[in-house]
Amino acid sequence: MDIHRITRDITVLNDTAPIPGVGFLPVNAFVLHASQPVVIDTGLSLPDRGFLDTLGSVVDPADVRWIWLTHPDRDHTGGLFDLLEAAPQAKVITTFLGMGIMSTERPLPMDRVYLLNPGERLDVGDRTLTAFRPPLFDSPATVGFYDDKTRACFTSDCFGAPLPSPELAASDDVRGVPARDLNDAQLLWAAVDSPWVHSVDRDAFHATLQPLRAADPDVILSSHLPPAIGQSTAFLDMLAAAPGANPFVGPDQRALEQLLATFEPGAAV
Repeated sequence: MDIHRITRDITVLNDTAPIPGVGFLPVNAFVLHASQPVVIDTGLSLPDRGFLDTLGSVVDPADVRWIWLTHPDRDHTGGLFDLLEAAPQAKVITTFLGMGIMSTERPLPMDRVYLLNPGERLDVGDRTLTAFRPPLFDSPATVGFYDDKTRACFTSDCFGAPLPSPELAASDDVRGVPARDLNDAQLLWAAVDSPWVHSVDRDAFHATLQPLRAADPDVILSSHLPPAIGQSTAFLDMLAAAPGANPFVGPDQRALEQLLATFEPGAAV
């Protein structure tokens, strides 16, 4: 994992997941260095990722007070239970639905849960975090938040994009990606991760963008994109176009068989 300290108060813990034929997807967790430290998501659920070791180089896990689980997908929960053991004071921020989804695999200890819905606020000592539902999401349990001190917006999967190289996926600034290429990749991700966006009422969808336009965050942090500074207008314009973008159609069985054939012993590559 790579570590990026993008402001005095925010550290990115970056991992990357290759997606054959599509690109390289950043998979980020974050540390908010508030007076009551907050860890946002806990990395990929793959062996040997070393999330807790990486986190420990940034903050003492015993000092962590909050674990904000943006939603309970497996690319957000990898180090969760190890962190709960190492951080005895910490509570997991999620929703009633998120807690229920987690219970189908490994239940969260009820005394370690803090339920927070979109629109509610949490005081973490030196700032207030305002929970909200991002305009795009792939889980009904998704909740991001806005930090009023850093003017940073943590948006879960919203605004993500597969990128053409692992170096770009691991970078500390999305401005390293050409603007047109980034816009196209974000629209692709919107179609992959939130396919419902193509069937929504467009006026109703555009209305969900207004709170973010009004907040005009200085920093946008996505689970699946390098940090974005000063990009809120461009990103929200991209989202406004998402309902009209091309739907994603993945490879079919024939394409899979052709792909597998290229890896058979003696097959031509």
